[in-house]
Amino acid sequence: MIEVHNLEKRFGIKPVLKGLNFQASSGEFVAILGPNGAGKTTFLRILASLSRPSSGKIRISGYPIPAQAGVVRSLIGVVTHQPLLYGDLSAEENLFFYGRMYDVAKLENRVCEVLQLVGLYNRRHDLVRTYSRGMQQRLTIGRAILHKPVVMLFDEPYTGLDQDAVIMLDGILRDIVASGHTVVMTSHDLSRAVELASRIDVLSRGLIAASVHKQDITQDRLISFYRQAVAETNP
Repeated sequence: MIEVHNLEKRFGIKPVLKGLNFQASSGEFVAILGPNGAGKTTFLRILASLSRPSSGKIRISGYPIPAQAGVVRSLIGVVTHQPLLYGDLSAEENLFFYGRMYDVAKLENRVCEVLQLVGLYNRRHDLVRTYSRGMQQRLTIGRAILHKPVVMLFDEPYTGLDQDAVIMLDGILRDIVASGHTVVMTSHDLSRAVELASRIDVLSRGLIAASVHKQDITQDRLISFYRQAVAETNP
């Protein structure tokens, strides 16, 4: 579903991604862990076609990006640090706007379904600028899943969520994977990564330094696995 070969990204003369290789299959949930500045957000922004690579080859569901970024955007859902919501519209109006962009079938039913799923149905008529950070994050997740994308990209999605919203997001992620869709999520939370993901990749200094499948590691060993992978790329 996702194929990345020799991906490089430079900002001026500063290299951020340095020949990164990555693959993810249908139904796979990959958690990408790494220290600050490792390139996690940059990598997800390139997969989401929000940033152009300096070099390398990327395909999502067989479509190359950035050459066919328009097609790819219809296949993916993205949650980044920017909510991409309109503050002077209500939650319902935001979802109707994006639903029309994606040509979502039976849009009114789907908007109601998503608002209930993310726990905002009773606040659906309130302007988004009146929402708390956690409520905006809930709506951002709703926006991302509205069109039932086959690939979901989450950049630290738990930031700002209260405990009820964390439980809600856990359930959404499990449902997405159970439906055969692909999830890539960056995180600093090692315990949540090993709980939810089917594979854990460690990104350090612009490269995937190590990768392990969930069945091959315990939560107790994850910390030492992570620290060793980071240490090997920081001699």
